[in-house]
Amino acid sequence: MKNTPSNHPIFVSEVSSNHACDISRCFEFIETSARIGCDAIKFQLFKIDKLFAPEILAKSEQHRNRSAWELPEPFIPAIAKRCKETGIGFSCTPFYLGAVEILTPYVDFFKIASYELLWNDLLIACARTGKPVVLSTGMADMDEISTAVSTLRNAGCKDLTLLHCVSGYPAPAEQANLSAINTLRNEFHCKTGWSDHTVSEGVVQRAVHKYGAEMIEFHLDLDMSGAEYSSGHCWLPDDAERLIKNTLTGFKADGDGIKIPTPAEQPDREWRADPEDGLRPTKSIRESWKA
Repeated sequence: MKNTPSNHPIFVSEVSSNHACDISRCFEFIETSARIGCDAIKFQLFKIDKLFAPEILAKSEQHRNRSAWELPEPFIPAIAKRCKETGIGFSCTPFYLGAVEILTPYVDFFKIASYELLWNDLLIACARTGKPVVLSTGMADMDEISTAVSTLRNAGCKDLTLLHCVSGYPAPAEQANLSAINTLRNEFHCKTGWSDHTVSEGVVQRAVHKYGAEMIEFHLDLDMSGAEYSSGHCWLPDDAERLIKNTLTGFKADGDGIKIPTPAEQPDREWRADPEDGLRPTKSIRESWKA
């Protein structure tokens, strides 16, 4: 991944199923994510018949049709290579056990989705690779998260990030409950962050600057044509670029805390009210000043 300053959050773009099974479009996601300032990009590797129970697939054409959203396994090496060439980290969410083995040689870290938080076998498989693990906690209560964290750590996970998440698509800003980021950090003593479904810059800014989110994940689409864009939880590149720039600009504003006039203020110091007559500018420059 990029050499991100330690006090800056890691921004991860989530491609979801917006790739349209097109390797050229996958490459465009990678290049766009790098251009707008992301540190990493994340894909998903699933197969419908290993994601949904057969009883559901038998009844639901809608779920069967999601086979068109699958990322082809042969794309993985090419995606990883392009990420490396572009200088952006590569992550992928495995949704079946075999996907962990496929992804291990290529990913910089594994991301486990909220829907798979209860599946201990998947947690263990990811942890045993020795790769960093990022776990979304949408829909989960503290007991469920505690079990998942223990499972990961007992299986060898040494580098864990927990993402507070509201698994609504989109998620209302008033339900974001960002203070849960602190709850996760204090309870589990690991890195924490925010997986965004609000598409609200204000929410993301607050997650970073108020609650110290160390990772921000957001869903990205290129052009409003992605399979998941119509659900309302995906950012577009221009908006995401503005979000990242504005968030990182905030870190530049901290300063050293020493209260002295800044360079930007120097030209106006002599235009303050003179202490003797209360008129601007100070008497010291009135005679010499030229329009």
